[in-house]
Amino acid sequence: MTEIDIAQFEVFATGLDHPEGLAFDAEGNLWAGGEAGQVYCIDSTGRSRIVAECGGFTLGMAFSGDGELFLCNSAKGVLCVKPSGKWDVFADGMLCPNSPAFDRSGDLWVSDSGKWKKNNGRVLRFRSDGTQRVMAEGWGYVNGLCFDASGTLYIAESDSRRILRLDGSVAAREVGRTPDGLAFAPDGSLFVACYASDDVWRIDPQGNMRRYSHDPDAILLCRPTNLAIHNGYLYVTNLGRTTIVRCRL
Repeated sequence: MTEIDIAQFEVFATGLDHPEGLAFDAEGNLWAGGEAGQVYCIDSTGRSRIVAECGGFTLGMAFSGDGELFLCNSAKGVLCVKPSGKWDVFADGMLCPNSPAFDRSGDLWVSDSGKWKKNNGRVLRFRSDGTQRVMAEGWGYVNGLCFDASGTLYIAESDSRRILRLDGSVAAREVGRTPDGLAFAPDGSLFVACYASDDVWRIDPQGNMRRYSHDPDAILLCRPTNLAIHNGYLYVTNLGRTTIVRCRL
């Protein structure tokens, strides 16, 4: 059973190169990445344009409080991308930089996934000057990051099918197959995109876990990875297709 039928999703944007990463800017534009390093800007009607081509594979992304776009790139590290399309390497030296998230103080947290089933995943924190500190290590394949309203960091550990908090406590077990991206809704529910099971899960503020929606035909949800919530809609990237879909929460 699911909370909503898959038919409640609609295609918001299409023609993207197997999109990953989602973030809204201050003007309400949606930004996403492509598997050849593209950085897309998508307006409110779903029309997209390529702002930058970085090579590698564009993964998770997040905007700073100053409106700068930071993203993880599989080949180059953590990049800062300007609206002009110019980009610079902010940090490198990671095995697999995957997902960024900013905390209240403006520090950037990044998951370094490591290698599958090797328990060498890490969570790093970067100051604005690029200095870094390892905040957690020896974990499984750490993936999506997301802060709740209290400032607690939640982490998807994909190869164990768990959602963890930074202190190592378990927020949820057996969340679909290969939990990837995370996003908190205004009511405190945590949404989880699960890549290998073509579904999205919801964990309510009391910790109850339910499958939110599932696509048995892998059409509207096909290898979903990252999530974003904006103006009452849940947006989901489909790494297995060329689309970003959305549904009203």
